Amino acid sequence: MTDRADTQQTRAIMSAVLLLGRRLRAARPRDAVPISQLNALSILRRLGAMPAARLAEEMLLQPQSLSRLIVSLEEDGLIVRTPGSEDRRTILLEITGAGREAVVYDLAARQRWLERAMEGLTPEERLALTAASAAMLKLAQAGS
Repeated sequence: MTDRADTQQTRAIMSAVLLLGRRLRAARPRDAVPISQLNALSILRRLGAMPAARLAEEMLLQPQSLSRLIVSLEEDGLIVRTPGSEDRRTILLEITGAGREAVVYDLAARQRWLERAMEGLTPEERLALTAASAAMLKLAQAGS
């Protein structure tokens, strides 16, 4: 009986997370950077400068899949390549001010949508979501 309840619970959570994710993606500004670029920029913003291989790992991509994305980000002035401080042969990818602005612009639009949507929730539901957010972050980082 527990297995079936766990499966139903898992499906309910997965369905809600996927639907909310789709809704948040729909709230992105039309003129925002493509989602693949946003993903890379968000990682560089959060973790700092890193080699392309590490960025690929963080994005769960093969390094060769990242080369066109890096060129595009660099051409758009959203990242720069800089030599590593310890080993000058190492090239680090670093987010620029314009890259940071692109991330903030995108996230702000989605945050506005979420804040408006949450107005329809009770105070208890808002507290439950806040409490659940810590557990969802833990789940998102599982197996990283």
